[in-house]
Amino acid sequence: MIKKDLTLEKSWQQLLNALEELIGKRPNDLNAVLFLIGVQELGKGKKVFSKEEKQDLLHIAICKVLSLSGFYQLEGLDEEGWPHWKLVKKLPHFDLLEQEKLLKMHVIDYFEQEMNLQLQAES
Repeated sequence: MIKKDLTLEKSWQQLLNALEELIGKRPNDLNAVLFLIGVQELGKGKKVFSKEEKQDLLHIAICKVLSLSGFYQLEGLDEEGWPHWKLVKKLPHFDLLEQEKLLKMHVIDYFEQEMNLQLQAES
């Protein structure tokens, strides 16, 4: 594992630890963290979501975190208050592992920038 990957993994583990303190449960994986971001961005609080709504929440989260690098732009909200995004910059073609790294980096940035969570990766 290269140093950049180790730094990312340390920051990711710190994020999971911080979320565990915040919500009382450690998220299992990237999808669980994306779900939390989707719920936060939707702004409707804790509720029971259908399977389709859960998929939509993951999409909202992915668009939101990737918007930090200019890949997506918020178009607005629909009549039910759900955000809609448009792709404005082509995403790089990555394999699954690289896609996961890209998302993790952006999720960490989201919590640092949008939620003012301080994560310090040790060198």
